[in-house]
Amino acid sequence: MPYYHKLGKIPHKRHTTFKKPTGDYHYEQLFGTIGFDGMSSLLYHLHRPTQVKEILKSYSVEPKIAVERNMKSLRLHGFKVDPVDDYLESRVPVLVNSDCHIILAAPKKSTKDYFYKNADADEVIFVHEGSGVLKTFLGNIEFSSGDYLMIPRGIIYQIHVHSKSNRLFIVESFRPVYTPKRYRNWFGQHLEHSPFCERDLRAPSNLETFDEKGDFLIKIKKQGMIHEYVYATHPFDVVGWDGYNFPYAFSIHDFEPITGRVHQPPPVHQTFETDAFVICSFCPRLYDYHPESIPSPYNHSNIDSDEILYYVEGDFMSRNDIGPGHISVHPAGIPHGPHPGAMERSIGKVETDELAVMVDTFKPLMVTEAAMKIDDGAYWKSWVE
Repeated sequence: MPYYHKLGKIPHKRHTTFKKPTGDYHYEQLFGTIGFDGMSSLLYHLHRPTQVKEILKSYSVEPKIAVERNMKSLRLHGFKVDPVDDYLESRVPVLVNSDCHIILAAPKKSTKDYFYKNADADEVIFVHEGSGVLKTFLGNIEFSSGDYLMIPRGIIYQIHVHSKSNRLFIVESFRPVYTPKRYRNWFGQHLEHSPFCERDLRAPSNLETFDEKGDFLIKIKKQGMIHEYVYATHPFDVVGWDGYNFPYAFSIHDFEPITGRVHQPPPVHQTFETDAFVICSFCPRLYDYHPESIPSPYNHSNIDSDEILYYVEGDFMSRNDIGPGHISVHPAGIPHGPHPGAMERSIGKVETDELAVMVDTFKPLMVTEAAMKIDDGAYWKSWVE
């Protein structure tokens, strides 16, 4: 995170005694990244956060690979992934490599019987449909359709949904996720030319502190396994915290598109970055204003990256027969571009209402068995006139 935040009660100095009204001590926890060199926060618990009472079962959630070396353009119908009651069981990996997993989920019920912690990866959850509250040990964040939920690795959380109709597009990143460095100055503040700034980022609020003992199930993801741990105290027993490492929300509707006289390249839509892939937001915007401009993208070769585009809503100018929840997969090594007639249709238009999320990876993505079940099988030849 590019800025400092705090909630609740904290002592004047770090690593010093912090007493409860009873005279007993709070328990400090450093919640950090990249050893002791990355962003971190200091948490103050009512109870020791280390009290494991029991270790239950462990089981694999590794995705099953159908195509390891994919060279075919695909169109996946994301809404064909069936809704499932449980949040974790609803998560279906469709495209994966050693840097990230791209996951679809349609949970019908809130997570209330357990808590979840991803010890391997940051999670960027795009809320396509639905609303609710992300509950964490650092506070709560309300969300609705169009929100990105950025959840750093190690955050203990629950997803509470307001209805049974929810669609999530999740990027699980094994590399740290940041806002693009070219948007920030050397102090970390977002610059004037950035398409969003700190004011648009919604940090946790409403810190709920639970002073409870008992049996509290935390499902921890580590190395492709879910490990079920039972802790002796409620994991949301934090009375206060401060620092730079915390979850936040950002609405795609607050992204301010960068436009120009002629067609702008995809990096102007960049929203998040890692050293292994980027995430971009395609939002409603005015088209190019050169009198002879071609608003649709030009044909281009994906030599260095696989391009994944998740369609949210609107009329996407470069594609024929694309709808909400569709995912186009354009693998590195072959060129792609507008569908037949799309370039011609775009000429003279002044704006677009398209909304989509793009992920460009620098390592090839493998296609899972679950993805092949929702592939239409014919997208790769849809450019033939």
